[in-house]
Amino acid sequence: MSSTVPEVAKDEAFDKFYNEVKQIEKRDSVLTPKQQIERLLRSGSTYFNLNPFEVLQVDPETSLDDIKTKYRRLSILVHPDKNQDDQERAQSAFEAVNKAWKILEDPETRAKCMDVVEEATAKTDINIAEKKKKLKKEGKPNRVDEDDPQKYKHAIYAMTMKLFADMERKRRSQETRDMEERKRKREEEIDMEEKAKIEKEWVKNFEESREQRAASWKNFQTNSSKKTKDSPTPTMSSSSGSGVKKPKKNQYISSPKT
Repeated sequence: MSSTVPEVAKDEAFDKFYNEVKQIEKRDSVLTPKQQIERLLRSGSTYFNLNPFEVLQVDPETSLDDIKTKYRRLSILVHPDKNQDDQERAQSAFEAVNKAWKILEDPETRAKCMDVVEEATAKTDINIAEKKKKLKKEGKPNRVDEDDPQKYKHAIYAMTMKLFADMERKRRSQETRDMEERKRKREEEIDMEEKAKIEKEWVKNFEESREQRAASWKNFQTNSSKKTKDSPTPTMSSSSGSGVKKPKKNQYISSPKT
């Protein structure tokens, strides 16, 4: 009986080792140039590639040295020079890998990514607790899928992807609002500049027309004064001096009839 227990333990250890080897083989089989390019440019990659851990296929807890090793391996696999038959897509995949590495290489941006992972873990734990609470209330066993370590890890992964996507949507939304605000302010500036230009033109025209009006009035006064001096002074005739007509010669006023 005592010899059976060590044999069972030995078999379990071998099975564990064998499963790990199979997982490594499966993982490495994906790390081919063509498959990596397909993975990095698959449908929805715009959002998948927001998560640098997903791009480099590393866990958030992975050390920076191990992340660097993985980055180098991936960058070689998808390098355009190594994929002459698909250079354009390889270039896009290569840029995604480089961007992910730069994010995780920088302590500040990596810390922000870790904050997202921690938030995803916290939200996942809350969701699990709510599920179990609901099952207990219904009188059912409070076992959930996330009790399995792999499924729990996947749930955190899915929540992490969602949070990265939400952050990107918010960023784009804010960028759109900022762009619209800049556009509105620029339109106001153009409108004010146009109004100032019109007002300046009006003042200029008014000043020019005032000078013209002043010159015209001066000419008018000068011409009027000249005409007055040049015109002859009118003389009174003898017959129109008193305004009364003199009677003609041999003309008498007859006396009224009685």
